[in-house]
Amino acid sequence: MTAAQTPHRVAVLALPGVIAFELGIPSRIFESATGPDGAPLYTVATCTVDGGPVRTSSDFRIEVDHGPELLERADTVVVPAARGIHARVVDGELSGPELAALDRIRPGTRVVSICTGAFLLAAAGLLDGRPATTHWSYTERFARLFPKVRLDPDVLFVDDGDLLTSGGVAAGVDLCLHLVRRDHGSAVANHVARVCLVPPWREGGQRQYVDLHVPAEQRPAGSTAAVREWAVDHLDEPLTLRLLADRAGMSVRTFTRRFREETGASPGQWLTTQRTARARELLESTELSIDQVARRAGFGTAASLRLQLRGRLDLAPSAYRRTFRAVG
Repeated sequence: MTAAQTPHRVAVLALPGVIAFELGIPSRIFESATGPDGAPLYTVATCTVDGGPVRTSSDFRIEVDHGPELLERADTVVVPAARGIHARVVDGELSGPELAALDRIRPGTRVVSICTGAFLLAAAGLLDGRPATTHWSYTERFARLFPKVRLDPDVLFVDDGDLLTSGGVAAGVDLCLHLVRRDHGSAVANHVARVCLVPPWREGGQRQYVDLHVPAEQRPAGSTAAVREWAVDHLDEPLTLRLLADRAGMSVRTFTRRFREETGASPGQWLTTQRTARARELLESTELSIDQVARRAGFGTAASLRLQLRGRLDLAPSAYRRTFRAVG
């Protein structure tokens, strides 16, 4: 950022019932981003739909210094999750001051939602015909209310240029880091991640955190979700990029691009994450030998499994088993 440049202005809209964790994500991530001279790259301010205090989902209220006029000056507007917002949406329409607040956003402003904040964007019609996501536990309701939205329930976040949506809770961290990376490059984003003690890039999607079958009717056309679901059931088999692309009916190039768009990871990175999760599950819940766990998880050898766990968790398989079986 040169001396003539001003920080990117981020406005956070706190809705009634806002969830405190998600509310704090934008300021924590964006305000940790600085230029080579230490100058802030972003300013973050919070507003409510009327400028007054708002009750959070917890046992306290918050007071803000701004009303909806803040949205008129923002370069990026972030709408965090709010408890009960999905219940306030009737027949795909949300009436009241929330929608009026969105009307104050200037054309060309980047709009971001975290978790169920996507319900407000969808109710305003901003997501019609656009790809989007939200927390996995609300995707069935979201799909019924907003059939015009190209919902992908599996990914951590969706970047569609000027409209970005994320899955639940900590996926908001992933999305905000992605925006820092998009705006200022990997070096700045990686520094922010180190300051905040979070991974600079999480591999995989929401499916790695839930045991959830994604119905076919919820998958966008051309999605790799069906292949990913199949792969999870065949982790102990050789899964080449060509095999996965063929199952998806795509060229390797198209499959790889689509896969990364939907998961934020390459097929190889995603498979390693899934296989590591399977190995951890087997170590925690079975008496299988380390060699057997390695084969069933698709690593082939105990040495390969040890290498992955050492790299990701700084634990050997046997140490991991002792630690987490003892906890259980």
